[in-house]
Amino acid sequence: MPRLPRALILLALAFTIAGSAACGKGKPGELPPGDTLLEESAAAMREVQTVRFAIESDGTIAGLALRRAGGQLTREGEAKGAALVQQFGVNVEVEFVVVGDSIHIKGPTGGWQKLPLALASTVYDPSAILDPERGIAKVLDSARDGRTDTREKLDGVDTYRVKATLDAGDLAAIVPGATGDVAATVWLAVDTKRLVRATFTMPGTDDAPGANVTVSFSEFDAPVSISAP
Repeated sequence: MPRLPRALILLALAFTIAGSAACGKGKPGELPPGDTLLEESAAAMREVQTVRFAIESDGTIAGLALRRAGGQLTREGEAKGAALVQQFGVNVEVEFVVVGDSIHIKGPTGGWQKLPLALASTVYDPSAILDPERGIAKVLDSARDGRTDTREKLDGVDTYRVKATLDAGDLAAIVPGATGDVAATVWLAVDTKRLVRATFTMPGTDDAPGANVTVSFSEFDAPVSISAP
């Protein structure tokens, strides 16, 4: 077998080293630190103007009669969608629209009712979710003990899966009834670092056994028109 010229061998080696360096920082296959990803995600979520959200609970949480909710919302706090809530032991589907300082609610029978937004806790108030100072960005910013588990596809999006401990005081703006430390798993988009999904393990109390709450986000910055019904 003919021997390759030494110059070609050195050239091939140079390209190999350059290619390895271009793959990213750290060792090949190394995952970014969880705390760094959480900080980047907090910054990314602060810039989101509109989003479609879905939230679901598989149990009972003190102070929250919600079973599931979903819809569209804006950074200014406007929102529209539907929720399944428990009233007097019965699950009831309601529609809601949040505009300004009012929430409009429509149950399975009858027309729309207009109430002060302060009473939205009787259904679910999503208006704080995109608020840069008290919403999901703040929750991510105050998270600690971040650990990146893996990189995986989630609903067609390439994500990093990160486990962390959340501050219940910050999380309460999104999931009322949160107390103590809350264990969470979050999925952050690899390219944008936006939060795609999060699961929160809510501790139980004497009055409620606790639950797992899942929040999902999609359709970031899509055009949204929300007005009072």
